[in-house]
Amino acid sequence: MLRLSGSEPAMTSNTGGYECDEKLFLSSTAGLVFLSAVLLVAISPNLAQARTLMEEGGCSEPDVCSPTRAERQARERQDYAPLAAPSWTDTYAQGWTEKQVQALTFPYFKANTTKPVFSLYDALGRPENLKIGGTFRSRIEGINNQFRPAPFPHSDVFAAFRTNIYAEYDTGHKVKIGGEVFDSRGYLQKPNSSTSTTEVNALELTQAYLNFDLSDETGNGSKSSITAGRFTKDMGSRRLVARNDFRNTINSFTGASFDWQGANKDKITLFWTMPHTRFPADAAGILDNAIVMDRENLDLQFYGGSYTFANVLGGTLELYGYGLREQDSGTGLRAVQTRNRRLFTPGFRLWRAPKPGQFDHEVEAIYQTGLARDTAAVTDTRDLNVSAYFFHVQAGYTFNTSWLPRLSVQYDQASGDSANPTTFTRFDTLFGARRWEYGPTSLYGAVQRSNLISPGVRLEITPSPIWDAFITYRPLFLENPTDSFGLTGVRDRSGRSGIFAGQQIETRLRYWLIPNAWLLDTGAVYLIKGRFLQDAPNAPPTGDTFYGYLQTSFFF
Repeated sequence: MLRLSGSEPAMTSNTGGYECDEKLFLSSTAGLVFLSAVLLVAISPNLAQARTLMEEGGCSEPDVCSPTRAERQARERQDYAPLAAPSWTDTYAQGWTEKQVQALTFPYFKANTTKPVFSLYDALGRPENLKIGGTFRSRIEGINNQFRPAPFPHSDVFAAFRTNIYAEYDTGHKVKIGGEVFDSRGYLQKPNSSTSTTEVNALELTQAYLNFDLSDETGNGSKSSITAGRFTKDMGSRRLVARNDFRNTINSFTGASFDWQGANKDKITLFWTMPHTRFPADAAGILDNAIVMDRENLDLQFYGGSYTFANVLGGTLELYGYGLREQDSGTGLRAVQTRNRRLFTPGFRLWRAPKPGQFDHEVEAIYQTGLARDTAAVTDTRDLNVSAYFFHVQAGYTFNTSWLPRLSVQYDQASGDSANPTTFTRFDTLFGARRWEYGPTSLYGAVQRSNLISPGVRLEITPSPIWDAFITYRPLFLENPTDSFGLTGVRDRSGRSGIFAGQQIETRLRYWLIPNAWLLDTGAVYLIKGRFLQDAPNAPPTGDTFYGYLQTSFFF
């Protein structure tokens, strides 16, 4: 049975699977690299062509370069910019054309591609008006000295595989028909692993939509469209609405969205959706990678809108408001128990993109109000008044020197639940992403936008279009000592364990082994546990937590 208490519910797997140790982790990593190498050797890559395309930033085939909806979403993701390392480098986030890219005098890094060297579109004979492509991603990861309390294992290993294929057909009458299939599977985890529906969702139709071009109707040099059906969506900073990237599964919605961009680059988005509830949600189904179709219905609705003003203080200003309404639904294994959230979440974001030789900034403030219940238990029928908040501020500078180092300082604060029995004050990040800000999710994912106070410092480098890297440091504190910290599940209702959770050090390296074809992504996190994660009543008796992963992505 699934309990919905936020955008990424914790779900425990208690049966099935088998034991894995550190030796298996190392051997699995080697096997993963071997598997990817065999795949690429079988295709006989043309390295010279790949590097030429990457270095020139051009495209020899205009039809291939024209983005599908899935590609457009990937371009706008904050996983690659504006906050991921290196945050200024992804030209897609700036809305630049290919000619503008070629005119750049500094290196830029793209963690995805719209012109793969080994193209499914080419293999199909380049059908007219059709765009098609996909990715195959494999990741091996391990965690030691778990921060989660029992029954989660002290150490765990997980092999995640994700394949997606998208297609979009242009009818030639200002209507496009699009779809995307995702297959997200996992192996090697222990029976009591922390893996859940955020890691496993086998063979799912995540997108099936019609897109209507309304640019002629809105006129005045604007671009506008309505998308109806199943789709994924990124909005603003992606802290509240996101198409997940590092996470093995993604958020998907059924409904309609209106998107408009004026000649002055101002933007409007209005939407009403039914978010998908992912299945299977039981432990046995997740361990078996069971194929069960996701579900959407009127018991869970998500809607709202945003207006983005261009050219404000050298950047943009976004104003938005989102509504969420949910209630329990379904029966048996497809039953979904919820906290019956009825939330309104307004906010604003002021952002200036990083650029060599200049300062950049971001300020985002969000408030949350409405009604919700303390737990998802059937017996919990008391509505509580919600009053929660989140605040983020950062400032950075990119040095116009070799490797273009960018140094930034940031501060995050999110409310936790107080001891007041009549209110609920823990911030809910809705359908947002967090890997690019707080570290890897999956087996890790200790930090989220709930009960958090965390300053941080980050150093990013981009020596060339082929690779980039970053290192970041964050001390971690609880906003409220009586609430659980992040997604650790560790809590001291008395508040006697203090507010210092610990210190987090994270690093990541991304490298194009074959540009526009095969991307390597590897990283590690070291969590130095503070008093709270050591002394809280249910804190596990383990040392400092170490997590690492090795990931390859093949684009076709």
